[in-house]
Amino acid sequence: MLRGYGLAQTPAWPRPRHADSHPSRTLRLPAGRCRLSTHSRPGLLRSARPPARISAERSAKYLKTCDRDLSSTRPGSAQRCTDGVFALGDGASQLHTGRVRRTAEGLTERIVDLGGIVRSGRVADLGFGRTAVEAALRAGAITRPRRGWLASPTADPLLLGAARHGVVLTCRTQAGRLGLWVHDPNGVPHVAVGTNSASRRDLRAKVHWGAPVIPRHPDALVDPVENVLAHIAECEPFEQALATWESALNRSLVKIEDLRGLPWRPAARRVLATATPFSDAGLETYLRERLRWLRVPVRAQIWIAGHRVDALIGSRLVIQIDGGHHVGAQRSEDIRHDAVLKLGGYHVIRVSYSQMMFEWPAVQDLIMRAVAQGMHEA
Repeated sequence: MLRGYGLAQTPAWPRPRHADSHPSRTLRLPAGRCRLSTHSRPGLLRSARPPARISAERSAKYLKTCDRDLSSTRPGSAQRCTDGVFALGDGASQLHTGRVRRTAEGLTERIVDLGGIVRSGRVADLGFGRTAVEAALRAGAITRPRRGWLASPTADPLLLGAARHGVVLTCRTQAGRLGLWVHDPNGVPHVAVGTNSASRRDLRAKVHWGAPVIPRHPDALVDPVENVLAHIAECEPFEQALATWESALNRSLVKIEDLRGLPWRPAARRVLATATPFSDAGLETYLRERLRWLRVPVRAQIWIAGHRVDALIGSRLVIQIDGGHHVGAQRSEDIRHDAVLKLGGYHVIRVSYSQMMFEWPAVQDLIMRAVAQGMHEA
């Protein structure tokens, strides 16, 4: 999915420069701090000018202030020190490495808990300093898709792409991630940018512009559902947009009363005027909308004889639409329920998903003939 954006990945930041090229584990410290050494020549103390900043790849737990007396008189120790460079001993090095590894694992777990990708500032607020972040990056436990972002290796590729290119997932892409009905979930990602953003012609994505209905948080990678619906209304054909809106209402992601109070554009206002929360699937929305011209009541998800029917035309004509799950035991139950409906005086027309999507004229002809014979009336 990342290749769908059409841009090469941002190169990783350069690793922090070590303070010394000596093979022992060393760290330059400013005046007033030192570190114990296990150099091959015991007792060696190498002075160095303090650099402008301290490398972040060593734990501060092993730093000693220069004013502190070191009581050990073993080779490699010092009673007092000036600004200098010391290296960790083998035992301390192993202890340090283990602690850094555990910290990196804890950081990765927290990032996963937060959705797999977060702002660096959020990680700092959780108590993970730069040392832990750099250690996790070197270990490959996390990645940095873009400056200011950290991600786990299992992060959603769509979210990684959004962070890398500074966009927000929206429209049919985010609708599909929310589990809403989408007529065609394939194709390039749909993303949104701010009204003042520069041209994004370099992206292999459908880019949506304009002010959002709901303000976006600057750290957001996905649009609020209201913004998703607004873009759907302007991007998709009316029937398909209506199906997505009704899917959101049916799943209680939004309430129709709340939607009526928002400043919609004309396309969205038209969808809102027609939408209901009763369609369980997009095909039921299609059926109701395609039969609106009949001037006959068409109701979705009506309880009859202990089960819901997909649509009831008039008071007696039942339309059932089989999806991919209508197999095995479910298929047997559907047949049994059809028999109960017929015994109750209902007329049943059962069609498949493929017929609804690709053979609608034939389905419409069946319904028209049934209505012409009065099968929809009591």
